[in-house]
Amino acid sequence: MATKLPSVDAVLVGFGWTGAIMAQELTEAGLNVVAIERGDWRDTPTDFSPAYAQDELRYYWRHELFQRLNHDTLTIRNRTNQTALPMRQLGSFLLGSGVGGAGVHWNGQVWRFLPSDLKARSHNLDRYGKAAIPAEMTIQDYPVSYDDLEPHYDKFEYLCGVSGKAGNLKGVIQPGGDPFEGPRQREYPNPPLDMPYAPTLFGKAAAELGRHPFPHPAANASRAYTNPLGVQLGPCTYCGFCEKYACGNYSKATAQTTILPVLMRRKTFTLRTNCEVTKINLSADGKTATGVTYLDETGQEIEQPAEMVILSAYILHNVRLLLLSGIGKPYDPATGEGVVGRNYAYQITSSVNVFFDDKILNPFVGAGALGTMINDFNGDNFDHSGLGFIGGGYVGLMQTGARPIETHPVPTGTPSWGADWKTAIARDYLKTTTVSTHGAVMAHRGNYLDLDPTYRDALGRPLLRMTFDFTDNEHRMSDYLTDRASEIASAMGGREIKANPRKGSWDVVPYQTTHNTGGAIMGDDPKTSFTNKYLQSWDVPNLFVLGATAFPQQSGYNPTGTVAALTYYAADAIKSRYLKASHQPLVQT
Repeated sequence: MATKLPSVDAVLVGFGWTGAIMAQELTEAGLNVVAIERGDWRDTPTDFSPAYAQDELRYYWRHELFQRLNHDTLTIRNRTNQTALPMRQLGSFLLGSGVGGAGVHWNGQVWRFLPSDLKARSHNLDRYGKAAIPAEMTIQDYPVSYDDLEPHYDKFEYLCGVSGKAGNLKGVIQPGGDPFEGPRQREYPNPPLDMPYAPTLFGKAAAELGRHPFPHPAANASRAYTNPLGVQLGPCTYCGFCEKYACGNYSKATAQTTILPVLMRRKTFTLRTNCEVTKINLSADGKTATGVTYLDETGQEIEQPAEMVILSAYILHNVRLLLLSGIGKPYDPATGEGVVGRNYAYQITSSVNVFFDDKILNPFVGAGALGTMINDFNGDNFDHSGLGFIGGGYVGLMQTGARPIETHPVPTGTPSWGADWKTAIARDYLKTTTVSTHGAVMAHRGNYLDLDPTYRDALGRPLLRMTFDFTDNEHRMSDYLTDRASEIASAMGGREIKANPRKGSWDVVPYQTTHNTGGAIMGDDPKTSFTNKYLQSWDVPNLFVLGATAFPQQSGYNPTGTVAALTYYAADAIKSRYLKASHQPLVQT
């Protein structure tokens, strides 16, 4: 029998960015909050000290910071007529583990979605007509607007000390920034990072082609900064070990470097690590969450009652726990009915290598979000008429640090091993750079999440099953972006370029992005969404589901900025309305 603990105001399941933000907001409002994290405690001075070597083998190839797949994984297939098999090695995406989650090893790329991204269905119907959205494409409008989220984007940017240059201040286009962004009310808290040679060459070439280059907004501090909570960040040292690594310099914004120094001192907050939540408990009528059941690090079963349950784990874990707990109708791709597992999406990427003979680029210098970008082909910033796709993505040159085991682009025709391969790497390493594309993925009827009927985890529970592949829309869009990237790459004046378009079915093996989205999406209709605009479950009003789980489809941008903005938006509604309304639905049906 489970040991039952005293009830609390709120229990959080998972403790990364969304959990830390929500815990900070709720404890500040006087609530008693417990967070349950299945991984280890992780702290900057003890776990990420700069005295540790940033060992590629330890952290990337041996997955020091990532989820252990021998304990819990998921099964993968491209189509429903295939048998899904377990993912036994991390590849396409890198699942975080421990306090801070994937926010520990993220790059720090902080984007705001375009206003049109949040109205993907209605905007494209209005501009291009019904033919632009095939019957199998299940995209939906977000139930919130850019104006709803703008103050919450701003709050996250100032929490993180984002380095950047505004392109649209209160509707006035600013030189040097992104002219396509939605209007912001104030400048970024820090100026842009210092730009290396290769991104500068990209910006010059892009401008000569009539594009609109600007510095990437980065949660890598360009100078010493103290955030609104009084937590200090130090200036980035451009060490090249942000992406897939933790930062020991207090330069990259994470939960550890922005929130935890304040939150962990609060007597109304408790964090329990190495504890695995196995179920969300419900009342007899199934309409109220009564708390959660979890296994502690000794294997003892514990029941944590709570007035409010908040899922703040990674998207895949959120969806799986809902399915395991029997909350919400599972999605059925055959009928199109159901909401849990619906509208799973991802990201589609490609690249173009540029090889020089006469320029030393020092690619090992880098930061997580250090680069020059263009948004001319993102969202609906360009006319899609006759192109055969909707959506878009950014094109840019990101210099994140050419870590030597991971990075060795070689020209076309180079052998894949042997003396000639080694000669090409030695010749080109310092003289090579890469232009990248980062594209949207529209939701599709056949892309979804459910429970696997065969494979189980170490606790005997069904694994999550992912059914996903890129559609014609994504391939056409990515090919278009790759062509635009090749134009800029050619204009940079190198010896040669090598385009690497995205071809064939999605493959779980090579790393792409950790930008999984959907599965318990937000919307205006309970028949096609799991939560309302405040991330509150339609069926269980005291259950909130945070994160990219809520995205109806994925835009061309990295999701974290919008994930954080939606979390602040939900927290504001909980504090200002939900608690005063005796835990009732915030949107009536």
